Amino acid sequence: MNTAALLAEINKVVRGKEAEIKKILMAMLADGHILLEDVPGVGKTTMALAFSKAMNLHFNRIQFTPDVTASDIVGFNYFDKNKNQFVYHEGAIMANFVLGDEINRTSSRTQSALLEAMEEGAVTVDGTTYELPKPFIVLATQNPIGSAGTQPLPQAQLDRFLIKVSLGYPDFDSQVALLRDRQTTQPLEHVPAILNAEMIQQMKQDVQQIRIADALLIYITKVTVATRNHTDIVQGISPRGALAVCKMAKAHAYLAGRSFVIPEDILAVWQDTCAHCLVVGNHVNCNEILARIIEQTPTPDEQLA
Repeated sequence: MNTAALLAEINKVVRGKEAEIKKILMAMLADGHILLEDVPGVGKTTMALAFSKAMNLHFNRIQFTPDVTASDIVGFNYFDKNKNQFVYHEGAIMANFVLGDEINRTSSRTQSALLEAMEEGAVTVDGTTYELPKPFIVLATQNPIGSAGTQPLPQAQLDRFLIKVSLGYPDFDSQVALLRDRQTTQPLEHVPAILNAEMIQQMKQDVQQIRIADALLIYITKVTVATRNHTDIVQGISPRGALAVCKMAKAHAYLAGRSFVIPEDILAVWQDTCAHCLVVGNHVNCNEILARIIEQTPTPDEQLA
């Protein structure tokens, strides 16, 4: 696999975030999209650019502001006098890798245009449908909820993202290394192309073929159903969320070099895949609830012991 080389290159650009970078790659290989919630300046855009360069993908960045419209995202038709007909002008979403920067600073209608295209893999303009390129990856960022000028994504749309992660600030040594690296050069300029679109599509197919036993499907169902019956949870994990756990567990197994899922794969992706899909009461910590549900639900291995 070329994934180890790819991760190594990204880690050179974004220091001290190996675990988060690996999760993001897993989501890409699981045919999903990623939501990053972070304060400005921690490397979100740099990381997205590094991924697009290492994967050799066509990259577009959308800087979301209140005046960005749905047509900016999906495109629009205009009348071409030379051709005497209407012609489709592509929107910013027509790329293999789309960085949606500060998605929660734009209007709900514009957010919906992006999120619907993510779900459908296509855009429809004036009745004509245009397929999105393959692979198609969206990495969207949002500022912490409550920041000036932000509005939260609708809860019904959040689970269109396979995972939600946060980079956070680098540790002390990683920031020193980052400052040292950038005194004379920009590491992003030296990221080589390790993969390409065809290779990524093949890797995604390989992830789909990872085996997951019925016992583990039953386990995933038990823990997701438990979120729907929990007293502190207003809205639990949907069937789409349960499928997301399966996809991410397969990707985790793939990066570990296995052709089958084990319970540890599910545990490793559980919180990042599920926390953003829950609606909870005030002063309730999603991750603590998810951790308790896992603790209280025996894994298939424990049941057989």
